Amino acid sequence: MSLPAALSDRTLATLSDALDLAVTQDIALTSPMSPEPVGRLRVLRGGPIDKAVTVSLVVPQIGLDSHMIFAFTGSDSAIPHFTLDSVASAEYHAMHLDLVPRADLAVNLDYLDEVFAPLTPLLETAWSTEGISPAAIGPRQRAMMSPWMLVCRVTPEAFVALDGTVDSYLEHWLTLVDKGIGEVDADLAGRDRANRANLFDPRVDPVWDRVTRLIGPEQCDLVRGELLA
Repeated sequence: MSLPAALSDRTLATLSDALDLAVTQDIALTSPMSPEPVGRLRVLRGGPIDKAVTVSLVVPQIGLDSHMIFAFTGSDSAIPHFTLDSVASAEYHAMHLDLVPRADLAVNLDYLDEVFAPLTPLLETAWSTEGISPAAIGPRQRAMMSPWMLVCRVTPEAFVALDGTVDSYLEHWLTLVDKGIGEVDADLAGRDRANRANLFDPRVDPVWDRVTRLIGPEQCDLVRGELLA
């Protein structure tokens, strides 16, 4: 099993065990590039969150090995969403790890301090890892995530070294889910709909153009639909 697949599987197992999630949809993703499925879209439900969505795309012909997890909290929850992308390409490994804010951090200082400030030493340690460099992601995409986002290209050795960072982010997020957080005066559901619409918009994230070329517009819309709903 590849490093990205192993990290994704281990993280998903931790999520599923902690939150009592079960697979409710498991859809093979196909491509003209291969007679066999090139990936899977899975939806897991149960426990105190809305759902978790996983998307795996593995195409050896083009050196693609990509695994995404997005765990969504409820529409009325201020607890952030958890996300992990673990990727290997022909040139490098890459990772995207974050807790996606549910309220504007600039005007909700208590929320920022409670939910995100504990991640600061974890992020600082991660960026000091040998073999890590920032990924090419623009400010428009960054605006929809958190300042504690770890989005990077890494050597295989650095990818393994970041296991502890992923585990610690996930542990912190699971603690928030379990214990809850202070109230936030905001239109949580409305903001989340708008933020997710932008976050998964092909005009913002060019990855959707590549996914469309790989699996076609119909299946790409299916994947985006699960992430938006």
